[in-house]
Amino acid sequence: MQSPSLASLARDFTRIGFLSFGGPAPQIAMLHDLVVEQRGWVSDGDFLRALNVCHLLPGPEAMQLATWIGWKLGGIRGGLITGGLFVLPGALIMLALSILYVLAADLSLVEGAFFGVKAAVLVILLGAVIRLGSKTLKSPATLAIAAAAFIALSLAIPFPLVVAGAGLAGWLASRWMAAGHHGVEAHETPTGEGASVSATAASLLIWTAVWLAPLALAALLLSPSHRLVEVAGFFSWLALVSFGGAYAVLAWMAQAGVEQYGWLSAGEMADGLGLAESTPGPLILVTQFTGFIAGYRLPEPFGAMLGGILGAALTLWAVFLPSFMAIFTLAPWMERLNSIKALQSALAGISAAVVGVIASLGVWFAVQILFADTGSMSLGPFRIVTADLTTFDPWVIAIAALCAIIAFGLKRGVMTLVATGLAAGLALSLAGVI
Repeated sequence: MQSPSLASLARDFTRIGFLSFGGPAPQIAMLHDLVVEQRGWVSDGDFLRALNVCHLLPGPEAMQLATWIGWKLGGIRGGLITGGLFVLPGALIMLALSILYVLAADLSLVEGAFFGVKAAVLVILLGAVIRLGSKTLKSPATLAIAAAAFIALSLAIPFPLVVAGAGLAGWLASRWMAAGHHGVEAHETPTGEGASVSATAASLLIWTAVWLAPLALAALLLSPSHRLVEVAGFFSWLALVSFGGAYAVLAWMAQAGVEQYGWLSAGEMADGLGLAESTPGPLILVTQFTGFIAGYRLPEPFGAMLGGILGAALTLWAVFLPSFMAIFTLAPWMERLNSIKALQSALAGISAAVVGVIASLGVWFAVQILFADTGSMSLGPFRIVTADLTTFDPWVIAIAALCAIIAFGLKRGVMTLVATGLAAGLALSLAGVI
């Protein structure tokens, strides 16, 4: 079949960009329906093999898959169009909501609405743990990795170390299990179609330079210690270890943004996740909200609003450019990457750890939201969260229970949960209860 024009790709992916609610599963299903079922641009086998590689990479897999589709059909220009339009509509909506948030967050009704959204976020996180755990934790080894990740994050061990340890544990577990088997068939390792080491190295160098250029320019024009440079540097590092989806990296981002850098509060972080859940595009757009608030709070020499917009823009660039770099560099090697069992084993370990990471995030959010007075306590080299039990707020539990009934009893989706939490918070605010 003849490849589509770039204009046709732009039209189709603009529509997907505005309709891609609900996280990676429905987004991937939407991409499959468009390019495999409706248009016939990509075969089912190629689509699934590309998806397998995207699961191996840090970053949002649905956006990376969209970029691969564009690359497959229209080269680098096609990939920029499809990947960019998959993210841009949600990013623009998220920026508008972030601006409205800082302009209206002091209003009592708005505070009430986000009070309810925070409670809904707890149920969303619980659902993510149950859903991912049922798919991932199918052996004693995966259960152990998930538990270890939970404990590690609870003790404030850095997220990159947790990811690295989980990958190593997954690889070692697979080696240990394989040691008891004999007569394993040898398979020929496929080569990368159209791949070349020199072209791959050149692509990696060029895209790395493009990715880091804004950070270097900001450091040169401002100072290495400026808030915007701090934001760009942190999210550039986060992009390299963002395995397991937005919920996983959110644990590290919350730990750093709230406790290490002081960019925003835990409640505001929960508000940002609620906004991201209600907008199209990758859930990792919650990072954009964090970058906006960070730049808005300490913008000098810019005004607050411009500082916030620059913080959001630098965050978007730092988080999403590596996905373009990865796809454009590795796309010719898709077949070979699919055959590397060590990568698949490491990914299995990381996937198990993600369950523990999300559970740790849920506990951290619960403590921050359920109690008005929270703190932390040193435990040797580690740090654990503490709370004053007398500051417990029962209304959070009440709204969370309502959302849990809707999620697990009525089987409704994330958008319904966010809307329910928002409505319940508004009602309590109007009644003068909160």
